Amino acid sequence: MTSTLTGPRIAPKSGVAKQLVVFLHGYGADGKDLIEVGRQWQKLLPDAAFVSPNAPEPCAQSPMGKQWFGLTNRDPDERWIGAQKAAPLLNAFLDEELKAANLPDSALALVGFSQGSMMALHVGPRRAHAPAAILAFSGVLVGPEHLGEAKARSPKGEPPPILLIHGEADETIPVEAMFQSAEDLGGAGIPAQWHLSRGVGHGIDGGGLTHGGMFLAHAFGVKPPTR
Repeated sequence: MTSTLTGPRIAPKSGVAKQLVVFLHGYGADGKDLIEVGRQWQKLLPDAAFVSPNAPEPCAQSPMGKQWFGLTNRDPDERWIGAQKAAPLLNAFLDEELKAANLPDSALALVGFSQGSMMALHVGPRRAHAPAAILAFSGVLVGPEHLGEAKARSPKGEPPPILLIHGEADETIPVEAMFQSAEDLGGAGIPAQWHLSRGVGHGIDGGGLTHGGMFLAHAFGVKPPTR
């Protein structure tokens, strides 16, 4: 495991960073897998800086890719154990990025895909202060029985806004995982919105990108651009 995280980034279109969007890629991918989403959201979020760190471990099943933690399906608790192991390094990266940009947690959004969504849903609600938003594509909540630890709150005492987006035809992480995650989060006092992408497998379609971008803009208090 590396001691620090690095990855591609996109500077804010306006030239001044007022928000920070951190992409967390899926198992076997790397930071390049999601960073281009930032370019698609630049018109909607002109003041946002985007960064997509590479996960810390080489992926056992994809030598050219990375993993946040190993997946063998042999241990029913491996996702929980893996997320806990990876969390300190990710939290340190987030703290460093916010400090470098001179931004508070309220200007941070976490956007994950698949295993990256597991990390976003694990780390975001457990930070010392709530991020502005958590957007999870095609993922699942890890360790719902441990949600008592998820005490991150905004200055108004509210949990971070969460949007779950999932493909209806996902065979890697079935769509039922989204509904179960929303139910588990809600039961812990952390409401989550969700969006179902009809006919979509384990991936992100245009509708999901649009919903996700608008969700982040609303969470940041950014007005949609006028045509």
